[in-house]
Amino acid sequence: MIYSREFCWRDYDDVAALWAATGRDVLPRGELTAKLTRDPQLFLVAEVDGVIAGVVLGTYDGRRGWILRLAVDPAHRRQGIATVLVGELEARFTTMGCPRVNLLVMPDSTAALRFWQTLGYLPMPDVLCTKPMGDTSRQPLG
Repeated sequence: MIYSREFCWRDYDDVAALWAATGRDVLPRGELTAKLTRDPQLFLVAEVDGVIAGVVLGTYDGRRGWILRLAVDPAHRRQGIATVLVGELEARFTTMGCPRVNLLVMPDSTAALRFWQTLGYLPMPDVLCTKPMGDTSRQPLG
């Protein structure tokens, strides 16, 4: 059974290992600390048999919600974990009064694009622009 809940600090090492296993950069504790002061209820983990098998990081600025860093352990894929996490995150956005949710998909990730379209997310012709702020040795969130 899949159980989703808010991230807590005792999860950090497991979440970091999951991000690494999926080829994602591991967010340092400092970045997560700053994020968790804003909307901690939008950082979710999914457990299967007591093991963290998925994670999603969301944020809401009062105008738009963003889904960031959805990841599912390769050994637990195709079990509905991502769908459960996104569903719970969307419910939390709705409770907060969020009118629209955005996310980014890498252009060569056709499987990810299909997944998001299955959940009702539509591609937009926007152009992503980014600018590192401060310490340029850190990677931007995303």
